[in-house]
Amino acid sequence: MSESVAAYRERVRSWLAEHTPSGWAEKLPYADESQVLAFYRDWARKLHSGGLLVPHWPARFGGEGAGVAEQLIIQQELSRAGAPRPRYLAISLGHAAATLMQHGTPEQQRLLAGILEGDVWCQGFSEPEAGSDLASLRTKARREGDYYVVNGQKIWSSMGLHARWCLLLARTDPDAPKHKGISLFIMDMRSPGITVRPIRQATGAHEFAEVFLNDVRIPASMLVGEENNGWRIAQTTLTTERYAQMIEVHAGLTELLAQLVRESKTTPAPDGRPLAEDSAFRQRLAELAGAIEAFGALNDRVLGAVAEGRDPGARGSILKLFFSQLLQQLTAFGVRSQGLSAQLDPRRKNDLSYTSGDWMLDHIRSWTWTISAGTSEIQRNIIGERVLGLPKEPR
Repeated sequence: MSESVAAYRERVRSWLAEHTPSGWAEKLPYADESQVLAFYRDWARKLHSGGLLVPHWPARFGGEGAGVAEQLIIQQELSRAGAPRPRYLAISLGHAAATLMQHGTPEQQRLLAGILEGDVWCQGFSEPEAGSDLASLRTKARREGDYYVVNGQKIWSSMGLHARWCLLLARTDPDAPKHKGISLFIMDMRSPGITVRPIRQATGAHEFAEVFLNDVRIPASMLVGEENNGWRIAQTTLTTERYAQMIEVHAGLTELLAQLVRESKTTPAPDGRPLAEDSAFRQRLAELAGAIEAFGALNDRVLGAVAEGRDPGARGSILKLFFSQLLQQLTAFGVRSQGLSAQLDPRRKNDLSYTSGDWMLDHIRSWTWTISAGTSEIQRNIIGERVLGLPKEPR
């Protein structure tokens, strides 16, 4: 590690030691959602004041033009300090920002300043009949003078209940091939004609929402790129990978494993001895520990490719598939190990990170990872076609 990088790490570590909110992990899970949203907005502004929110953004947009190494250091030190991530702003800081920077007009790029102040964005992509086959979407946008009039329905819109802005895909040419007649818009979620209905999850949270659009008028100036070119532009949003955040994921898995070890010392096995002394338990624990170590090594390889400016390609699919399966296996093992005590309702409603430490809630939520950011079936197709050289799936 160069001296400059080491100094950067020390600066980040010192800042977090001074500014990380105390007790947030105990209070926030049970707080009202308006309080949670206010907390994340305030924390995002503080992170930005310390240069830790968007250091990789170009300076003209409020960043520092930092490289991958600096981003990795920040993620590592956030995990080390037990500091919160601005989770409600994940789409704002990642997908929305990448799309605006690469494809937005100067007027549209002015919205980036709002992201730094805590504006929440959501995506209006998936529909009831257009999930994995997103190009089959039916929401329509019709040009009328200086506006587009939009009608349709979106589903599984993360943060849709709290969003100020939405990246919206709509069909603008119904006669064109399905990939060719789609446009991308920036939609003000306060516009008349928008109805947002929360989707309550099995965990009690409502991170997702349905969005109904009835004659919603979007200014033509909020069309991103050219009309009917939205599918290509949307790939920026769909493929904006946040590999550095996999450090947080790995830290969460490691902490769950450590929690399982701690609990096994006081949890009785069927024969009355501590579970930690049960040979079958210890064997499975070792297998999961090895898998977590392998996930970390695989993540290092992917991050190494990104740091060198290379496209990780299908490795990203391997990483995502590996993680979603591993999280399911680890949390299921935790539920079985804890027995009836894992069935108790901890009243935890707010999803604050990838893992919470409540075995049943984490296990239920782990299944969403097999769907979000590309289903496991889609990931296997990518791996089969691009890595193993198998024939493409018949259309």
